[in-house]
Amino acid sequence: MRRIAVLLLSSFMFTPLFAKPLIFGVVPQQSPIELIRDWQPVVSYLENATGAKVILKIERSIPEFEKVLYSGGYDIAYMNPYHYVVAHKRQGYIAKVRDEKNIVGILVVRKNSDLSDISMLKGKSFLFAAPDAFAATLLPKYELLKKYGNDINKDKNYRYVNSHDSVYKGVARGIGDVGGGIERTFNNLEDKETKNALVISYKTKAYPSHPFAFRTSMPESLKAKMTKAILEIPDPMIASLSMKHLIQTDDSEYDAVRDIAVALPSTQE
Repeated sequence: MRRIAVLLLSSFMFTPLFAKPLIFGVVPQQSPIELIRDWQPVVSYLENATGAKVILKIERSIPEFEKVLYSGGYDIAYMNPYHYVVAHKRQGYIAKVRDEKNIVGILVVRKNSDLSDISMLKGKSFLFAAPDAFAATLLPKYELLKKYGNDINKDKNYRYVNSHDSVYKGVARGIGDVGGGIERTFNNLEDKETKNALVISYKTKAYPSHPFAFRTSMPESLKAKMTKAILEIPDPMIASLSMKHLIQTDDSEYDAVRDIAVALPSTQE
């Protein structure tokens, strides 16, 4: 009887630490339906490749995603570079993989507007997805301030509308004069009427792209296994996420983003 008890105890003690489902969060730059369509196959692939149970968790807005991320609510997360430097500081998340293509912010205006030059945007109304959206909000704000003296935060002539798609639709319908986004979400915009009504008026400097990052408490063996699996995501899945080629990264690559984090502190405390 004692032998059986010892065997049962041994079995319990050697149960993999990652038997508990891993929560995978994705920054909601698009609608939940689109994100689930594009990311659930990736999550299923990661489960098959690693043997770990992975649950995709999609929030309804970027601010909701930030609250969960900054409280350590995801085991794995795909986030923007600004989210990463904040999450690394607060919860110890560590970046492991990113797309080799750098990220660039854009500003869009209506094709029939007279806003043909960046210098003409001062005093205009802006739409952004969320306060801490990196390329779509923070990069345009940062560069307009540093390069053109256009302090959007001081003027307070802007609104947050939860997603990139909502930004594009809002500008096309005249709710705002200018909208922040990124090339990937603009190019993938399924609403052709909205897309055809807009033009990109400005592009920011390029920065390292969104990382896949892990909670510091995840076992190192699982981090290594999951990193390998992410790097080997099949090309068709990578293409469906509008990524080019996944490469390994590390925390130091995001040092350039930390200057922006200092200049424009997070609104999520």
